[in-house]
Amino acid sequence: MEPLLIAGRLDELRASLTSTHAAQWRRLAEQCDWYRGQTPPPEHPTASITYFGPAAANLALAYRLTGQRGYLDEAWRWIGTAISYPHWGKAKLPDHDLDAGWLLHGLSLAYSWLRDDLPADRAAALRAKLELQGERLHRYAVETEGSWWSSSFWQNHNWICYAGLATAGYALDRPEWTARARDDFAQVLELMPADGSDSEGVVYWRYGVPWLAIYVDLLERTEGLDWWRRGSFLANTFTWRLHQCAPGFQENVDHGDCHDRRSGHSVALYYKLASAYGDGRAQWLANRVAERHFWREAYASGVKPGVMPEAFYELLWYDPDVTPVDPTAEPTVAHFPDLGQVTARTSWADDAAFVSFKAAPGGGHTAWETAERFRRERGWDTLSAGHHHPDAGGFVLAAHGAFLAVDCGYSNAKRAAEHNLVLVDGQGWAGEGRYHVYKDLPFESQPRLRDVAIADGWVHAVAESAAMFDPALGVRRVDRTLVVTPRGRLVLLDRLAADEPREWTFLLHSDWPAEPVDGRWAIRSGSGQAWLTALTPGLHVEQADTAVEANPTGSTPSLRITKTLRTLRISTPRRAEAVLLTAVEPTHALSPAAASATALPDGTGVDFGDEQVRFPEPGGALLTAGARVTRL
Repeated sequence: MEPLLIAGRLDELRASLTSTHAAQWRRLAEQCDWYRGQTPPPEHPTASITYFGPAAANLALAYRLTGQRGYLDEAWRWIGTAISYPHWGKAKLPDHDLDAGWLLHGLSLAYSWLRDDLPADRAAALRAKLELQGERLHRYAVETEGSWWSSSFWQNHNWICYAGLATAGYALDRPEWTARARDDFAQVLELMPADGSDSEGVVYWRYGVPWLAIYVDLLERTEGLDWWRRGSFLANTFTWRLHQCAPGFQENVDHGDCHDRRSGHSVALYYKLASAYGDGRAQWLANRVAERHFWREAYASGVKPGVMPEAFYELLWYDPDVTPVDPTAEPTVAHFPDLGQVTARTSWADDAAFVSFKAAPGGGHTAWETAERFRRERGWDTLSAGHHHPDAGGFVLAAHGAFLAVDCGYSNAKRAAEHNLVLVDGQGWAGEGRYHVYKDLPFESQPRLRDVAIADGWVHAVAESAAMFDPALGVRRVDRTLVVTPRGRLVLLDRLAADEPREWTFLLHSDWPAEPVDGRWAIRSGSGQAWLTALTPGLHVEQADTAVEANPTGSTPSLRITKTLRTLRISTPRRAEAVLLTAVEPTHALSPAAASATALPDGTGVDFGDEQVRFPEPGGALLTAGARVTRL
């Protein structure tokens, strides 16, 4: 059987190592040198062993490209250790989850590339282990159909495990494995959001979505099937990812389970999307990250195995014929309806102001509605939206190179109180305080984003989230209107109602404590600052700390991520109905402009002097900048 992924192109790849692919070859060689200095644990550790898969693939490809004996010997040192473990995975679902998927993929590629050069006994031992682990994973997928990753079409475990199974199936000629993976991915690609958004968040996008590309690339090179345009997700997902970049492109919006704000780039995936769709923007961002930001991604990231082991895919997926296109000519505002997200920035400059605002049901609209159909028609539990937070109506603000209104990042016991939302009598959403806050909620528990309007540099959207609260609270309305002005100012209008008087609490989280200044609050972080002005009279304001703790992987039980959010709590007296009007003005911390927000005399809007926001009716806004009037 021809070697996977490199059949018919090996000579071309070898020739490119000293020309078009010289930088990618240098990355691969350096990664292989790194492996040479490591010692694979002789006994299976408690922690995840996913990194064995790409280690084998990187070293095997280096050998296949160069013929240097040292790479073959080093590859066997890692392979021999991995196949000596009785099981793949220890702390969580041994043989049946991510460890097995990662190792099946990497070691199957290594087998395909090395089998003719390995001693017969070693090749046989590797094949036997792949047969055993593939059979274990395949049997589990069949036996658990309709539950967990076997049918969790919108979840990274599904993509990784089935891609690993497919790779082993092609390497070992096991058509029943490849057929099952093909059936799964056919559904995945058709059911993923057409707008390219990912409810798991940017960090899990960079961890999981490469496996969709891995599978589609593998399918094309083995069966000749072009699935790059099966569904619209893969074609549109780079646009979504681009608009998740904070100004400067180095950090990212951390909605969902994000280990940190730097673990969001995959040079390899950008190269593949650039090649598959002729997308020069993806090529540009890949080059920028590789040249300027890669060390941050590699060394500051909390995601394992991380980006360094992707070296072999950076080389295989790089297409030098795609001309990089600077994306700063892109629109500065984007709307992703499936995830109910709007992002807006004043420009693509590094010091721009940037806002993200979102509201959607668990997993996004497509997943929520389709999972309900699977539940009714087949009795399947397909929605595994554990990485999607209770954050409908929440927003994030960055400006002048700093995050100012922040999200919580990774969280296990997820709570609305960890987001920039409104609490009712100090309570967040029904069903919160657990990992998967959307599991078993009624189908009607659907927040949404409505009345999205974009014009003349203004952005207007309304988030509805009343359906997410405990029915005992009698909450009838939690509607948040957010307006972003052309200068990057925010106006938030919260219209709130319940069956009986409640205390309504507006939350704003920041990395550093806010400071009271002349009746306003200064939120400072490095070079960035924002003035927060509460324009509703009679409110009580206090500061508190919000602690967040998470274990981001069951495969490594000892791993902990902790964070302390500095929280402003702005509360009303008890009342059945309330309106909260709030202005947030970004500025530079080292030379801040004075706050300018004042309430209009009738309380229906905000005047900034050079910009004005008026809400003449519940469904719209009248916006003014200079003499220009815009109605949304």
